[in-house]
Amino acid sequence: MTISFVIFDMDDVLYDFDREARRDALERLTGRPRSLFEPAIWGSGWEARAEAGDPATAEGYLAGFSQGLGHPISEADWARIRKSVMRPRPSVLALANAVSEQADTALLTNNGMLLGKVLGHCAPEVIDIFGEQAHVSAEFGARKPDPAVYLRLCERYGHDPAATLMVDDLPENIEGAEAAGLKGHLYETPEGLRAALRGFGFEV
Repeated sequence: MTISFVIFDMDDVLYDFDREARRDALERLTGRPRSLFEPAIWGSGWEARAEAGDPATAEGYLAGFSQGLGHPISEADWARIRKSVMRPRPSVLALANAVSEQADTALLTNNGMLLGKVLGHCAPEVIDIFGEQAHVSAEFGARKPDPAVYLRLCERYGHDPAATLMVDDLPENIEGAEAAGLKGHLYETPEGLRAALRGFGFEV
């Protein structure tokens, strides 16, 4: 079956994402060691729940993040730090752009509603490629690798999962996509992605 819809992950596919640098920046902002806030945000399941849509608003996410951080953080500071630890991967973005000229495309990143609100600031390149079809998982009430998130995204744009390709760097996310009936490519290198896309009939 011809691939009519290609979904790209963001962090560690289209961008380098330095998680350690982000924690360093939060330590500098708060004056608190990460050992005090890291368990509350990333170790407690709070971030995973936020990626699945709870809280369901950007404001709710920021309030919960501030609580976990043990220090108030503004939306501007949160976005500034997030942007500062992301580096675009031009070769992979170019492949995504080439695919977007031949098929319908979307971005799906496991993130909460706040990143969805400030995505254009943090990752303007994805807006250039995907436009309004750049999504955080929280919008769909589920997160990768839950098969539901892939099916809901396909349903939104009217695509058959069997004619959809998911590009992600995490094996479990590819497994979730395949469980939902999608095709999957586990991203490792730009060259590998290019070869896979050509195998699906794309001119890249």
